[in-house]
Amino acid sequence: MLLGYARVSTGEQLLDRQIDALELAGVEKIYHEKVTGAKVDRPKLNELLNHLRSGDVIVVSDLTRLSRSTKDLFSIVDRIQLAGADIKSLKESWIDTTTPQGKLLFTIFAGISQFERDLISQRTREGIAAAASRGRHGGRPSKRNPKADTALKMYDSQEYTIPEICSATGLSKSTLYRYVASRNQLRD
Repeated sequence: MLLGYARVSTGEQLLDRQIDALELAGVEKIYHEKVTGAKVDRPKLNELLNHLRSGDVIVVSDLTRLSRSTKDLFSIVDRIQLAGADIKSLKESWIDTTTPQGKLLFTIFAGISQFERDLISQRTREGIAAAASRGRHGGRPSKRNPKADTALKMYDSQEYTIPEICSATGLSKSTLYRYVASRNQLRD
């Protein structure tokens, strides 16, 4: 059975163009929704995927209707293929897993995509290691906290107890000790 999926991101957008293209392609049943593609939970897409049978073909007007990221696309296609179904895009003719050529191209693109993810991960690890060897560590720089400055001055004066410092500044004991430890580490 040919099953269609159409999606727009907002309520103001129209599905007409996609539905017309799917009907022209001979789609028998169309699942459609108005929800952003960035959301993983798309009720109508999930309904479609849950009702797939072996031999079904999901047809989309173009891949951006199905997914906004390559990772999400490959996850959806894996789910389709596990059900014994296929996928076909009207706009991107290279994705038509009903043909041997389409399966080959999709496999090649999936391999290239995985290769790129692996390269990005490798470059990230190398960059972090290079920065660490130069004494730089990642993460967001700590925000200057005037309460911490006051607490540290009170702590250094040794005139106040820890509960008095915490009460006056509104900092917890653990936060105060973290600031003290951090400052001592910088001094060393």
